[in-house]
Parts: sequence; structure tokens; C-alpha cells
Amino acid sequence: MSAPSVPVPRGAGPARTTGPAPDRFGWRQLRVALAAPRPAAGLTSEWRLVDGIRTHCRRAPGPAGRQLPVLLVHGLAVSHRYLTPLATALAPAHPVYVPDLPGFGLSGPPPRPYDAVRHAAHLAAWLEAYGLGPVCVFGHSFGAEVAAALAARHPGAVHAVVLAGPTSDPAARSRWGQTRRWLLDTTREAALQLPVLLRDVRDAGPHRVYATLAHSVRNPVETDLARITAPTLVLTGARDPIVPPAWRETVARLVPTAAPVTVPGAAHNVATTAPARVADAVRAFLTRPDLLDGQVDTHAHR
Repeated sequence: MSAPSVPVPRGAGPARTTGPAPDRFGWRQLRVALAAPRPAAGLTSEWRLVDGIRTHCRRAPGPAGRQLPVLLVHGLAVSHRYLTPLATALAPAHPVYVPDLPGFGLSGPPPRPYDAVRHAAHLAAWLEAYGLGPVCVFGHSFGAEVAAALAARHPGAVHAVVLAGPTSDPAARSRWGQTRRWLLDTTREAALQLPVLLRDVRDAGPHRVYATLAHSVRNPVETDLARITAPTLVLTGARDPIVPPAWRETVARLVPTAAPVTVPGAAHNVATTAPARVADAVRAFLTRPDLLDGQVDTHAHR
């Protein structure tokens, strides 16, 4: 397996790519994804009451020492489950936290479905509850909208940002436009992801999924993207129909500090189907000299 290229700084040329093909999402990965709240593959579950909501988190402690914590933020209709392959790939190098957003996975529901800004505010309170200093926030799909809102509106909580498969492209910024692209993406994804999706949709409920999609297509994410000051990596699958090349390039152009990386062969769920390559790209990103000063003592986390 070849290591990914280091992300290209702005103006240094086209987006680099990582390895030649996505990883395989197999039966072992499926069992780990569906294991919570039981311990599995070094991941454990815990709950904390944050703003009155019992919030579940899947976490791995990472190595001892001064390593930047990585916060993984899931997308629309899903939960921590589909991010477990990436969590286990990152855990040998970084402490990893994968919370379920309010109303998703094993977290309690909010009074009404949250938009990206409300989810970001909840994550800021969650980080404070954990006593975590500035983190690397990795948001996938709608989670990238939440990560952008967190970085733009709570910059003190964020040391670095990874926007993976960020939504939503203005060219399809409607419920039907996003649904049509999602249906196309399902033909390019690993079939074993289906049980994870079905469990997640059951937990969230169709109403919450629909309402959150409505929030996403009304979210002017460009405003938050332009306000991000933390170093940022824009990471996408080369075969992702939800985030086509024109929108990927727009996102990278809007974020003042962005560097792009593309994973060949991967579709939208790049964090699930190419976790080793994504983890390599994230680790390379976080070893940039301008980011190494932000490493913190993991023993200080509560």
C-alpha cells in the first residue's frame, strides 16, 4: 500500500492523490461498526450530559504523549458507526473521539432537529465538558458542514480541520438534488455498509433525517468556509457524485488555508471504504510544521 502524498499548498498545483484503490469494508469492519456500546477494536463507549442531552461518544485513548486529539463528526442520517474504520486506523497515532450528534446513533434527541450551527454549538459544549483543548476536527459530508461551523464560530476549539466529502454543492442544493446524487453514490459503495445505514436510520428516525437534510440544503456553508482560519485539508473520493470536482475545487478555494487531497477509486464514504489512506493523509497533514506546535498532553483530558 503506497503512502499518500503530502497535501499541496494553495497555488502549488492540482490536488494530490493517495493510494491506488480504496480499502475493503469487510465483515470484521462491520462487526466493529455495530459493536457499541460494547468495547471493540480498542474503542469504548461513554455518555456525558451536555446541554441537557445524554451524548454518546465512541473513543480510543491513543498513545501516551503530546498528540493532537482528533474529533470525528459523522454525516446526515448516520452515526459514529460508519466512522469506526477510520477511528481504529487513527488510534495508534492520536486519541480519537467519535460522538453521536444529538438525535443520532446512541445520543439522546434534542427538542427539535438541529441545523449545522446548533450541532456545532453542541460540539463546542461537548469539548468543554471533556476538557479538550483545540482539536483536529474531521467532518464528513453533513459533518463537514458542522465542522466548518465549529471552526468558523468557535475558533478557539479548533486547531486543524479536515473537510471530507463536504456538502452541499449549490448545483444540487435541494432535497431531491442531494437524494438523486446519494442514490447514484450507493451504486459505488461497498454493499456491507447497508446494515450500518439501516441501523443508523432506525435510530434517527425518518423525520429527523428529512429535517436535517432540509437544514443542510438551506445552509449557506460558503459563509462558514470563508471564515475558517485553522489549517484545513479538503479530502474527497475521486468517484464521489455528491461532491463533484467543481464543488471540491470551490471548497478548497473558499477556505483561506485549504490544501486538497483526492482518494482514487473511493466514492462518498471515503472514511469508511478507504480508512487507511485517509488516516495516512490526516497524519501527514497533522505533521506539518505549522501544526506540530498544537500537540497537547493527552493525560490532561478528563
